[in-house]
Amino acid sequence: MVVRVGSGGMDFDAVRTFVAAARAGRFQDVSAELAITQQAVSKRIAALERTLGVRLFHRTPRGAELTIDGQAFLPHARELLRVAERAAASVGAGRRPLRVDVIASRLATNGLIRDFHRAYPKIDLDVVKLFDVETAVAAIRSGAIDASFRAVAMPGRPLPEDVRAVRVLDEPLHLLTGPGHVLATARSVTVAELAGHRIWMPGIAPGTEWGAYYDELAGEFGLAIEATGPNLGSDALLDTVADTPALATFIGERTRLVWPAGHGLRRIPVTDPVPVYPHALIWHRDNPHPALAALRAHLAGVAAGPDAAGTWTPGWVLR
Repeated sequence: MVVRVGSGGMDFDAVRTFVAAARAGRFQDVSAELAITQQAVSKRIAALERTLGVRLFHRTPRGAELTIDGQAFLPHARELLRVAERAAASVGAGRRPLRVDVIASRLATNGLIRDFHRAYPKIDLDVVKLFDVETAVAAIRSGAIDASFRAVAMPGRPLPEDVRAVRVLDEPLHLLTGPGHVLATARSVTVAELAGHRIWMPGIAPGTEWGAYYDELAGEFGLAIEATGPNLGSDALLDTVADTPALATFIGERTRLVWPAGHGLRRIPVTDPVPVYPHALIWHRDNPHPALAALRAHLAGVAAGPDAAGTWTPGWVLR
């Protein structure tokens, strides 16, 4: 580990040797303590003196004594070593929080992390929300995050070889309608029955994995999915659906939404087949964080098998 000081460099091994020599008072004692030769001790001290531009020791018949500059530098050298130890400990195995991207706080993915936290309350978590899969993959490869929940692999966008993925949750879709919608009283609705109805989803963005998912769903079953207008958030979406009998929207079965009592919104399961959104966990193959292994094991224990009978997913989804 090297810290830059001005135009020179400070070697922490030299700082550590200096502190040991100040404590011992003799270079030969430091040689035995650090398991290096006495010549190496002298070279480290000399290099540190050149970096600082001062003499740190002067030789005496009894050994080596600190100069005035050496006495001034000693407390700072000790603090440098303490800071270095704290810095190293902060990124030691399991010391830093596991950083996971859940895309949005109301999605099923946030619920998966919440369940993991309940199962492993002593594991520190740092939850982030990234928009698209390219951003998430770049963050995983750079080490900015440890894992992300995504639908992969998007058409024409395979994951890099150093990124791993496993499918962890197939989430059924529900139709969400207002009380005046013609399907509002249905206990379930088939995909075929949705043809001809306007399904409004302003949160769909081109180039995202959910955009690719709903594009294929619409094309496969002849659905009219509209992404017109600005995405003003879930509250605005709920208000509009509640007040507009001609509009409905899709939401995941585990999406957590709360709406005013007067809205009278209806969640209606979609069947024959059941469209499911395939959530996968992605991570870097060389990530050593022990909590990542715990998360993967936890998800493997709670996830239902993918591609259950009577369900539908796009052809590009990880199998």
